[in-house]
Amino acid sequence: MITDPEGTVLALFAAFCRIGACIMLMPGFSSARVAAQVRLFTAIAISMAILPLMWNDIYPQVTGKGHTYIYLIASEAVIGGVIGLVARYYILGLQFAGSVITMLIGFNAPPAQDVLEDSAENQLTNLISFGGLMVLFMMDFHHVIFDAIFDSYQVMPIGRGFDPQGVLITLTNSLETTFMIMMRLASPFLIYGLLFNVALGMVNKLAPQIPLYFISTPYIIIGGIFLYYLSAAAMLKIFANGFALVMQAG
Repeated sequence: MITDPEGTVLALFAAFCRIGACIMLMPGFSSARVAAQVRLFTAIAISMAILPLMWNDIYPQVTGKGHTYIYLIASEAVIGGVIGLVARYYILGLQFAGSVITMLIGFNAPPAQDVLEDSAENQLTNLISFGGLMVLFMMDFHHVIFDAIFDSYQVMPIGRGFDPQGVLITLTNSLETTFMIMMRLASPFLIYGLLFNVALGMVNKLAPQIPLYFISTPYIIIGGIFLYYLSAAAMLKIFANGFALVMQAG
């Protein structure tokens, strides 16, 4: 039986602020293809599930706080947003790698509707980013994020605010690790584009009268797509294994 309804509601809302901010920025859940009502009810359900487990950590910090409860809500939302940003940076890094790959292989087709968001994106970038997100969901990455939220109450207890320096260090480490992983994913295409264009420049010097740009474009695209066909499985494997590294860095 609930003996303090007001305190229970305040504790639930405090848990919802951290969890809701995380879900608002998490890849997949934050997609424009997911209805806002689905995200809202998902955050409420997870908050109600986690509140009994963290009752002794949350409830004493929200009762009798008065005007400081507003500051507590703001700090909880920032902490949850940082956890969601760590995973979102990883997906944004894959989209960046996909854009680099499409540029290096000369696949400059008109952008189409993005699979995940309302913006326009290249078709190959759509394929790469959507495939990577599907692999993460197959690995239950959202369970890892929810577990990180649960553990965050021990690392960053409710009521103590947040450390701006620690938040910046966390995001910087996540970006650094993400960048290195995406460089590994795009490295075969970097070498391919460099060698192809150097060879093309040498041929152009030997035969400047030939319109090499129009002749070479189909070949660089075909070669790049064939290279992606050969390396797609390895790319997804490296991407999936790198998610744990990013979460550890965060």
